[in-house]
Amino acid sequence: MRFYISGEEDILKGKVTDIYFDRTVQTLQHLGIDKVNVRMEFHSYGLPSQYKWAVFAGLEESLKMLEGKPVNVYAMPEGTLFKEIEPIMIIEGNYLDFGIYETALLGIMRHESSIATKTARIKSLAMDKSVLFFGLRSLHPAIAPMADRASYIGGADGISGAFDKELFNIEPSGTMPHALMLSVGDNEKAWKAFDEAMDEKVPRIALVDTFEDERTEALKAAKLLGKRLQGVRLDTPSSRRGNFRKIVQEVRWTLDINGFNHVKIIVSGGLDEEDVLELRQYVDGFGVGTSIAFPPSVDISADIVEKKINDKWIPYTKRGKWPGAKQVYRCNGFNDVITLLDGEPIKDCKPLLVKYMENGRIIRNLPSLGEIRDYVLAQLKEISIGQ
Repeated sequence: MRFYISGEEDILKGKVTDIYFDRTVQTLQHLGIDKVNVRMEFHSYGLPSQYKWAVFAGLEESLKMLEGKPVNVYAMPEGTLFKEIEPIMIIEGNYLDFGIYETALLGIMRHESSIATKTARIKSLAMDKSVLFFGLRSLHPAIAPMADRASYIGGADGISGAFDKELFNIEPSGTMPHALMLSVGDNEKAWKAFDEAMDEKVPRIALVDTFEDERTEALKAAKLLGKRLQGVRLDTPSSRRGNFRKIVQEVRWTLDINGFNHVKIIVSGGLDEEDVLELRQYVDGFGVGTSIAFPPSVDISADIVEKKINDKWIPYTKRGKWPGAKQVYRCNGFNDVITLLDGEPIKDCKPLLVKYMENGRIIRNLPSLGEIRDYVLAQLKEISIGQ
């Protein structure tokens, strides 16, 4: 028996690739071709239906993959909101030096951008209400750190991995599962024991739908813990839920008339964008799992778009793609203009692609995880989901 996962060493050596990239290298070598200078562009020609933008995530790991290789890399800063056709990264160099990494690079950018984008959409809809990512149980454990990081980039206010403090210096979010109450056999005894056992910095948020209806358990928890209770979480399964909004309103009313206005309400359990829209007026936070962990895929692809011929870059690509390596200028908010990478700059507009790597050496300081998240949130304030 074993875990069916790839180690970091195999990924960096290019072993995690589709076989046709290995066979491409063998064929070129058979022809005596050992140098094909190209510019390869990573872009999305197909965002999910109804999506007008996506969040670029995965740059740090992509640079890690390419570090030490004789290539130059241009990219949008991680966390940039981008649109269809716009390049998010360009690799410049001899195709034989980096071609076998296409599979892994696309996997990194596509998966991480998809998770970050879905989180950003939910956070944008939630407005000032908190969004916590609880999706690790939906994923293979080998990629749990990636998912927490990508979701945090997308704007999640909290992530739940027990490893988050060690990896990212972020205190993990989450309090108790139903297993606690079921193991103890008594919800009030379980809530009291949790309060006694936990460090003061752990929020006292009671799960209130295990044995009785939500209103009854919420009031019991509030009376038991008083001012120490910061919130209650409703994780009612769909088979018992009925009208979730009305259940939430009933709990809120009951807490308020009994003097527990300070107790916040967190909802979780199979939530998606439409649930956030319906409930955001009545709750204080959302625990979102599967819809972020398994989001609509941001279809990122990689294509050679220029080839160096007689020491000059020539636009050169396959059918269906725009030839030429491109730059994106952001003008007046999110009015983007696509030009050639080597073209004249556009006055009063910001070029989004900047050089991150020169001959395999990273030449820019990479932002912290918190700085990337702040960058995403700042952009979300300027753009709507449908824009």
